[in-house]
Formats: sequence, C-alpha cells, structure tokens
Amino acid sequence: MLEIRKLLFTGLVIGGCGLLASQFASAESSIAKEQARADYPLAPIEFHEVTLNDDFWLPRLKIQREVLVPHSLKEAQVGIDHVLAAAKFHMGQDVSYHHPHPFVDSDLYKVMEGVAYLLKLKRDPKLERQMDKIIKIIEAAQRDDGYLYPSHITGASQRHPHGGMGNREYSYVDHSHELYNMGHLYEAAIAYYQATGKGSLLKVAEKNAKHINKVFFIGDENYNDGKPVNQAPGHEEIELALVKLSRVTGNKLYLDMAKQFIDIRGVTYRPTGGGTTSGEYGQQHLPVREQTEAVGHAVRATYLYAAMADVSAIAGDKTLIPALDSIWSDIVNTRMGITGSLGAVHGIEGFGPQYDLPNKEAYNETCSAIGNVLVNYRMFLLKKDARYLDVAEVSLYNNSLAGVSLKGDTFFYVNPLATDGHYAFNHGHKTRAAWFGTACCPSNIARLVPQFSGMMYANDDQNLYLTFYAGSQTDAVINGTNVSLEQTTQYPLDGNVKLEVSPEKQTKFSIHMRIPTWAGNKQFVPGELYSFANHSSDQVVLTVNGSPVDYATEKGFAVIDREWESGDVVELNLPMPVRSNKTIDLVAANRDRVAFTRGPLVMCAEEIDNDDRSVNRFFFDDISTFANTSAKVKRIADGHDTVFVELATDEVIDDDGNAKSGNVTLIPYYAWNNRGVGSMTVWMPEKQSMAYPEETPMGKDSPFKRIDASHTWQLDGVIGIGDGRVPSHSDDHSIPRWTSWPEKGKSQWIECELKKAREIESISLYFYDDRPSGGECAVPKSWSLEVHEGGKWKPFDLYITDAYGTKASQFNLVHPGTPLVTKKFRINLEAQRDFAMGLLEVDVKFVD
Repeated sequence: MLEIRKLLFTGLVIGGCGLLASQFASAESSIAKEQARADYPLAPIEFHEVTLNDDFWLPRLKIQREVLVPHSLKEAQVGIDHVLAAAKFHMGQDVSYHHPHPFVDSDLYKVMEGVAYLLKLKRDPKLERQMDKIIKIIEAAQRDDGYLYPSHITGASQRHPHGGMGNREYSYVDHSHELYNMGHLYEAAIAYYQATGKGSLLKVAEKNAKHINKVFFIGDENYNDGKPVNQAPGHEEIELALVKLSRVTGNKLYLDMAKQFIDIRGVTYRPTGGGTTSGEYGQQHLPVREQTEAVGHAVRATYLYAAMADVSAIAGDKTLIPALDSIWSDIVNTRMGITGSLGAVHGIEGFGPQYDLPNKEAYNETCSAIGNVLVNYRMFLLKKDARYLDVAEVSLYNNSLAGVSLKGDTFFYVNPLATDGHYAFNHGHKTRAAWFGTACCPSNIARLVPQFSGMMYANDDQNLYLTFYAGSQTDAVINGTNVSLEQTTQYPLDGNVKLEVSPEKQTKFSIHMRIPTWAGNKQFVPGELYSFANHSSDQVVLTVNGSPVDYATEKGFAVIDREWESGDVVELNLPMPVRSNKTIDLVAANRDRVAFTRGPLVMCAEEIDNDDRSVNRFFFDDISTFANTSAKVKRIADGHDTVFVELATDEVIDDDGNAKSGNVTLIPYYAWNNRGVGSMTVWMPEKQSMAYPEETPMGKDSPFKRIDASHTWQLDGVIGIGDGRVPSHSDDHSIPRWTSWPEKGKSQWIECELKKAREIESISLYFYDDRPSGGECAVPKSWSLEVHEGGKWKPFDLYITDAYGTKASQFNLVHPGTPLVTKKFRINLEAQRDFAMGLLEVDVKFVD
C-alpha cells in the first residue's frame, strides 16, 4: 500500500491526491512493473486524508472555500476570456478584439487547481459545474495537434506585437511562457481528475504534452521549420508538472521529457543579453549540474530546483544532487531573508549578489517564498533531514502567509521588511491589492493553503515523521498495522504538541518528532546568515505517557523507537521565548540592527500597535539581554488570533530627537497590514543615530517626502527614482525604477515633494531605456518641469543655456534661470510613439 501511495502522490508540494477508487485496481496492477523504479524514500500522508481541527489552519481553509477561491475565480475571468478568444477563433468568429498576453491563462489554471483541491476535500456540485464550463472552453481552444496558446492561435501577437512572446509559435521560448502555461494546465488537470474522476482536462493535458514532445525533441513540420526546438523554457514549471503527469497516467514519456528539459538547460541554448535577457535570469547560463549558486528570477529558479529534486528521486538521477546541495547552501548562507524570502532584487524579481538583502527596497515575491517551500519539502523527502523542513516552515509561516490578508481577498506580490506606509510599495498599492495584472501570487496562494495538511505527516514502512505541527487527525499504515493519530496543539502560537498514537494492535515502529532549529540556542533558521544574540535556558522536553523518555536525535528529529499501544501519548514541549537575531556583517542592510522572533514566527513592529506613530523611533542598544517581555495570544482581525509581544525598552526617540523609555509591541510578520496602512519594520536599529521619529518613503537620507505619478506599472514603483541609487546604465535592471508600461505613446507626469522648501541648484533625470535588451521603454520624446507656487503649477524658469536633454545612460541636468525656492516640482514627460517611459533616478542639488 505504501508503494502505491508513493507512486501516486502528485500535489503542489508532492503530497497531492491519489487516484480515485475506480482507478485504484488498475494502478495496483501496474505496481509490480514499477517496483524497480527509484522514488522518494518517504511518502507524505495526502492532504485529503488529514482532518484539521486547529485554530490556525482550519479558519484559513474555511476562508479559502468561502472567500479566496470565489474571489479568485471572479478575478480569473480575464484568463477565461483570453482562452475563450481562441475557442471562438476555431469556430470562425471575429476575434480582432483579442489582445495578446503571455501568461494570463496560467493564473486561471492555478485557481482551477486550487478549486480541485477543495472539491477533493468536499464535493460542491455548483462549483464543479462552473469548472466543467471552463474546461469545455479550454477544450474548444486547443488546436487539433495539441497546441494551446491563445495569443498565437488568434493572431493577436501579430496584430499587436508584444516583445514578450514572439510573433509565432515557440519563436521566443525564453519569455513566451508557452510551456510555463501548459505546466500549470497539467497540474490543474491532474488535480481535477483526481478530485472528480473526470478526465476531459487531463486529455487536453496529455494531448499537449505529446505535441510538445514532438515539436521540441522529434520535429514537427508545422513548427520551427520541422526541426526540433530542443530548447529549455525560459520560465520553468512544465518540468515538475510533467513528473506529476507521468505519475498519474503511468506514462514514462512525460518523466523522460522532464529529465530531457533539465538536461538541455544551459546546454543547447544560452542567452547572451543582460538583465531579463541574460543567461542567469532563467538559469540557462550553465548546465544545471554545473550550477552552484542561486541566480536570476527567483520563482523560475525554485521551480527548476523542485523539478531537479523530483527527477533525482523518481528517475533515479543522483547526478543532480551535488548541484542541489550547493545551490541550497548558497541560498541559506548568503541569499535568504529571515522571513524565508527569496529574490530580494527588483527588476529581475530575483537573486542579487550574495548578501544583498535590503529591507525597505526588498522585492521578496510571494511566489518565490512558495517556491522555497516546494524545494525544501522535496529535499526533506529526498534526504529525511529536518533542516529542509525548518527552512520551509520559516518561509511558509512568514513570507508565504504574509502574501494574503487574514480576510482572504487581498494580496501582497512584493513583501518588504520595512515600509513607512505611505509609499505605494505593492505594485502601485499602499496596501494589499484585490488582484494584480500579473496574478501569479494570489493564484499560487489559492492552490497552496488547501494542501498544507498534506505536508504534516510522512512515513515509510517502519517510521512515522511529524514534519509540521497542527491540530489534526489521520491514519497511517506502519509495519503492516493501521495506526490512528490525533495531534493537539496551538502551534505556531504555542509550542506544546500532543500526539495520541493508537495502533490496531501493539506494534513496534519509530516516531520522529521534528525539533526545529529555532528551538536550540544557536539560530532561528539553518544557514550562516542569522544567529541568536540572546541566550535562553529553556529546554525542549519530550515525554511518553507523562514520563520523560530517552531519545536519539537524527537529522533534526527526536526518534522514539518502541512498542506502541493504543492510547499512547507523546508530548513535545518546544519553548517559545522571544529571541533577538543578528545577521553576519556581510549583510550591509542589517549592520547594527536586530530582529525578533518567537518560535517559527518573525515578529515586526507595526504603527497601529505603537501609538499610531512611526516605528522607526525605536532602537535597542543592548540586545544580549532584555527583560520585561510579555507574549499574549489575542484576536487581531477577521476571526484570527495571533501572538502579541511587548518589549520594554529605554530607547525611544521622541519628536525632539531625544531618547526616553517606552514599550514596543510586536506582531507576527504574516499578520501585518490587516488593520490599515502604517509604518512597519522587522529589523530595528541598535544605535540612537539610526532611529528617527518621522519616516519618508525614500528614507531619512533622501530629500523627498513623497513622489507620485500619473501611472505606474504594477511591477515597478516611484520609490526607485528617489532612493539615491545611481544606475550603471539606462538598461540597468538591478535597481528599482518607475515605468509607465504598458501605456505606450502617452504623456505622463511625476510630482516630487521635498521634506521642506529649499533653494534648488539643479535637477537631473536618469532615464530608463530597455530597448537594448528587447524591451519597450524608451527615453522620452521630450520633458519639462513645473514648480508649485501659490497653490498653482507654474513653468520652471530654465537657465538660458540649458536644454531638456533626453540622453540615455547619463543624468540630464537643468538649472533654474533665477533663484528658486520650492517644496514641490512636477516632471512632465512626452513619450515616443509606440514606447512607454521610465526613470531610474531623479537627483536634486541644493544651494547651501
């Protein structure tokens, strides 16, 4: 039975659904043929076999069904319309209205996958009928040969050229997302088939997979002049989806395809551009087995690493493990935020240089945190090592859960570790957004939460592993005996975990209870980046039936090996004192700063809990010890309880800049921005000189109080143009920027307000222009300035020999013709036809 389950689990994090009972017999009959095949040494107990009964995850599952999924389906209508256009095209209808989009249909597929998991937990005829209607549209949209990419099918990509998809099928595999979209279709098809037994969408998936195999590895006369494309996709996803497709269908072709895509990455094709067109961006700079560092787009990277783990385990390719080990070490030692965040750098949405871990400017996409969970859970299944679960847990409870509000209908795409609450840091929003034009993060949350219970237990024939703690019930077959399990805990708000073990008969086996890294005295999370700054004398306590028990520790697990009888109770007490954390000095952003954690939760200070005033006024000049700490669990919002921590400190800056005594209240990072907009910080200063009572969007060293724009693309923000970071060239993707994409050919304005009125010496603009790397932002056709005087905007008096230059890769500087004292000025920009505009920096010099 265990071998059957290992062959069939196929969910998002590998722990998804098995086949329906009607298919079970045929699956069992094929097991003998599969016995010699390699696999993960552990099999998770699948999510639909675990019943949650806790106060942390169960409310989230309820919100998932009642709020998040219906909301997501409504917002996914744009994806339905996109696919519908292809269906109408096949029926001969006019689709000239259809505009291209590289990946909007993938968001629809992810939401559908999340729906399927809810249907697996509880059938819903109305929701099922809605899904069936969408599936019929998808069926009608697919070409007879299996191709399914609406933008090319309808010809929209040629009527409205889009630099991100090419002008014909598979002509721009780097960025078209043709294979990425199909990977998410496969995952949705598998989940829906397993939830309902309906195979129509699975047939669409298999038809497409066989088409892709022919086009990419054999050759199809209708594509690429009949020659095999033989190129790995720019955005990884199809690889891990193909593994799942192979599992559920039993067709080894799909597993071979996944391995082949991994094998040719960085071999048959290597991009040579910069930024988003570089080899590093899509992990194509080297063959995967030669890669040792995490580089490029963080979501792409984690999906690749997850697929590498799958292929290593399931195809038995152990040559991938050294690369996975090196990359994992690089991430946890040099490139991971304390919240488990990955991809700190704007522009490429990815990994920057080692130790580049900013706070306010951090990107930390929600999807990359989910990807961090995917990779580390697979690595645990592969190696039975709890350190991977420790990383996954930190990423799950902090960055991943921060991506969705407690109410379940608004989301974060970007997850900074500090904000003043006024700057629109979240893709043009000052708070969580109801949806995004690029909606990968909300749709990823829609399919993650229902499956969490499928990551809580894993076993082989002789061992049971408790991996994540939550109040729950399940059954497992261990040593040939059915064992009922009931877990009682308020984790992660409390560290007491009780497990009642009830085998049908007295049975000998081992229970492995995870002892998290944070429960020790060294560090919060594995790796070299973070360490505890204060000591705790609290000890982990483990008992069986109320008596202390001797246990061995293996790879982060307390192992209890004994004869188990019905009603035996294991109790684990994990102390949760508040701990202060430091980073290594190589992380410049956090030198002389401290962060606080409690259990697996990263804590943060939010304005609403601290007299509705800036949280940047607090500092801690001695963190080796701190007293007068209290932690209380109480209601925060929308039916959710969380832990509030209060720290006493003698270091608070008042409005006059003087230090005085006071208290700071902290809440878990996942819970911030649920009660209004305000300042927030994770890393707090140790020096009085670093604390200040007033915050501005660009920071205390910036002259700007705020910057607003007529339009800002959701992936960019105005903070970049006032943060003082000097670009290396106009196509610099390594620093934050403002762009007006996709508003091509349209005039724009940017209003800049200084902290106080000052005499202006000069104003200079550094334009963003990504045409060299294939983008569609260009220097403006022209620009001009206005100043705010007497409540009105008036023309800037330009110095007689100056001109409004539009040069790329340099500052374009102007001076006032007469002495000018102002607090606000406006930049008016006229775009070139067919191009959007962008700014990397606005530099203002003042008369001393």
